[in-house]
Amino acid sequence: MADQATSNGDHTFQAFIEEAVKDYEQTQRDLKEIDILIKQSAAEVERLAQRNAQALSQERQLKTNFETLPRDYIREVYDSLNDTQQRLYTMRGQLEKLQSDQRNLERLAEFQRRLIDLAGGGTVPLSSPAKSALNESDLSSIIRVIQTEEAAKQSLVREMHDGPASSLSNFILQAEICQRFFDVNPDRARTELNALKSAAAATFSDIKEFIFDLRPMMLDDLGVVPTLRRYVESFQEKNGITVPITVTGLERRLESHIEVTTFRSVQELLSNALSHAQATQIQVLLDLDQEQVMAVVEDNGSGFNVDETLNNKTRTIGLSALRERITMLGGKINIQSSLGQGTRVEFTIPVRAETAV
Repeated sequence: MADQATSNGDHTFQAFIEEAVKDYEQTQRDLKEIDILIKQSAAEVERLAQRNAQALSQERQLKTNFETLPRDYIREVYDSLNDTQQRLYTMRGQLEKLQSDQRNLERLAEFQRRLIDLAGGGTVPLSSPAKSALNESDLSSIIRVIQTEEAAKQSLVREMHDGPASSLSNFILQAEICQRFFDVNPDRARTELNALKSAAAATFSDIKEFIFDLRPMMLDDLGVVPTLRRYVESFQEKNGITVPITVTGLERRLESHIEVTTFRSVQELLSNALSHAQATQIQVLLDLDQEQVMAVVEDNGSGFNVDETLNNKTRTIGLSALRERITMLGGKINIQSSLGQGTRVEFTIPVRAETAV
């Protein structure tokens, strides 16, 4: 019986090594593919950078002949410049994302290589593969968290460029027009100036929203409860949807990483409910007791198959990373959803009270 158990253990260990080798070979293939994409993207970035330089030169020449050129032509030049810059920023963002993925894959490949070398050396007891597999799982979790952070940064870059950056480009045109009309047509200059003022006010409001989404200062100053209330209020105004928020328990300051995780998790769940589930009703509950903080986000959206969705790594990086962040803090998350029946997400995180509000 002992010989049979040893034989079974050897077979299991050998199967583990073979699977690890296959995974390593696949990672190497992925690295070759991403290297090709990086080279293609880098070439496109270089091409767009040259085109952008030419467009900027054309813009400078345009300014010297501003009064004699038709307004349609002027707008065409600025639109062309804006389009070139937008494509350049997008391609740079794609290149940075590919380079980040390449670094993650290189770290994974190095881990897999060391694992195979260690297992093949015959110095690892049979119980070690399970432990090694766990380490690989931890690494995959870290990679998904990194990918989520990179995706959030890319989204913010796109929003900044499509919004405030694009508006600032138009400011240049409107400011030039105002300057030219001051002497020849004061009324027209005033009209253009009022339009510029309104556009600047709207852009300033957008920038404040972006700053709040990136890192609300009141989270550090006042804590998670006032920040969530303010965010929900802004979320309602921006999207035209009522989101009641209920806060129970003792309102107090918590450890910084707990407050950040709680805020970001609710923020992401609200975004998912609106963007992916097309919910028309969302409600938020936040409860702080002596031992834990609990948050619930419930919506009436399209819902989804929980098991199927969580197993689809290409579509649920954000949701998986959210679950992993909460789990790493010793918390728990419960997702209840089905197609056409809405979604209810509840998570709890152990806390240590700091200062009562």
